[in-house]
Amino acid sequence: MSGFVPTVYLLCFISSALCAYLLVSGYLRSRDRLLLWSSICFCLLALNNLLVFVDLILLPNIDLGLPRAATALAAVGTLLYGFIWEVE
Repeated sequence: MSGFVPTVYLLCFISSALCAYLLVSGYLRSRDRLLLWSSICFCLLALNNLLVFVDLILLPNIDLGLPRAATALAAVGTLLYGFIWEVE
């Protein structure tokens, strides 16, 4: 069962990175500001998922809890900012 854990973490990273890529390409086509904030959020979430993989699988002896929490907070804060200030 523990062999699936790294695969799941990598799939989470790949899916959030793919969403970020699609949102960035959508923003570059339409220049919609909400797509910009969403793409920044998903880029930060992809970075967060990468940090989870590195923290729990590659470097289990090093605690990356603070950078993981900071990237998650920055991602949610960015999306919240976009939702609040970019409403037309």
